[in-house]
Amino acid sequence: MPDSELILLLSRGQFALTIGMHIVLAAFSLGLAQWLVLTEAMWLLTKKPRWFTAYRFWLKIFVMTVAVGAVSGVVMEFQFGSNWGPLSQKAGGILGPLMFFEVLVAFFLESALTGVMFFGLNRIGPKTHFVVTCCVAIGALISAVWILAANSWMQTPVGFITDAAGRFHPTDWLTILRAPSFPWRLAHMVLAAFIGTAFMVIGVGAWRLLHHPQSASARLMVSVSLWLALVMLPVQIVVGDLHGENTLKHQPQKVAAMEGDWHRPPPGAGEPMRLFAIPLQDEQRNLAEIAIPDVASLYLRHNLSGQIKSLSEFPPQDIPPVAIVFFAFRAMVGLGIAMLGLAVAGLVLRLRKSLWRSRRFLTLAVLMSPAGFIAMLAGWVVTEVGRQPWTIWGLLRTEESVSNLPLSLVTGSFIAIGITYAIAFALGLFYLFRYTVTFSAKEASEPWRI
Repeated sequence: MPDSELILLLSRGQFALTIGMHIVLAAFSLGLAQWLVLTEAMWLLTKKPRWFTAYRFWLKIFVMTVAVGAVSGVVMEFQFGSNWGPLSQKAGGILGPLMFFEVLVAFFLESALTGVMFFGLNRIGPKTHFVVTCCVAIGALISAVWILAANSWMQTPVGFITDAAGRFHPTDWLTILRAPSFPWRLAHMVLAAFIGTAFMVIGVGAWRLLHHPQSASARLMVSVSLWLALVMLPVQIVVGDLHGENTLKHQPQKVAAMEGDWHRPPPGAGEPMRLFAIPLQDEQRNLAEIAIPDVASLYLRHNLSGQIKSLSEFPPQDIPPVAIVFFAFRAMVGLGIAMLGLAVAGLVLRLRKSLWRSRRFLTLAVLMSPAGFIAMLAGWVVTEVGRQPWTIWGLLRTEESVSNLPLSLVTGSFIAIGITYAIAFALGLFYLFRYTVTFSAKEASEPWRI
């Protein structure tokens, strides 16, 4: 493999590693911020100690998540100037202001007031503290808005002109912020963050119930989060379908790769739903395909005979890595179905008044705790790998966006970042597990006197 191709591969791998790690932390902090608003609001309304205990438990984890997420975010964004210099040079006039406002408007609000949340507990009035918690949650949400606005513009670029040097210049910021994919991408991602957080809370609460069956705060975590998951998962399915329609309109190659669709079916026949296949990109066919005829047309075209453009209808150089997109999409959908199944099973057990007695269900809930974030990562693989070979869709190729760095430097940074992130996440998971084991209601200090 030539050095230039290896540099591109390592740069892409490094960015995938850093953004994959960061997006989990960012999504977890976004979801936890809203969870903290809910639990603190219910504490203020009901004065029941279990709400305060749940709030205090997750507050420490939230602070750690924000701290580590801030560092990982800096590393991720630093790469735009190191590994992806040509991209920054050509698109910096649009991406730079969006990232700047994310830091100025959202990140500072979230990170600065997180310290007030943590150290101001029992030091400032409860109503003032709740306002601070709400501001942190709003900051986390605004941060997601700016980041996804930047990503959506790269996926569906609008509102710009290019100069003779190929640099992108904004002509209408409102148009840029209203990129065609932005509303669906934002809704899909925010719901994914909420669902991933809900299942993490369910898993931690279930683990505590397996060891402390009478824990009121653990029952609250499981009960409330199951209700939230039961509501949000069907909404996510609808939003995902609408997002898919938007993607089919603006990025048809991506949808064809998601479906493993190399060739159109015969006239009058619908698109098959491929449950399993091994895409062979060089041969433009699938191996060991298992499919249900016509079913894919239902969610792609909302009828039984609608068709989409197949991969063979696009230039080979414009087709993404099909196997990665194909399997990542099925991982995302499969985990979504599994999570919905767990939420429905929880409802059935609740109606039978046996939710807290079913150790099998609680054990399964513990095992399913990371499912939401794994599904979210799979979705991001579909989004970002499915965009290839473009960094800015249809306008700037990935191979044209990478910096011409020495191979030794790219290799060294990739290894160093990989080791650092592995250690950081291992320590974080160890802390989360140890904190879950050792936490007790006594550690929640005395609630505010109201």
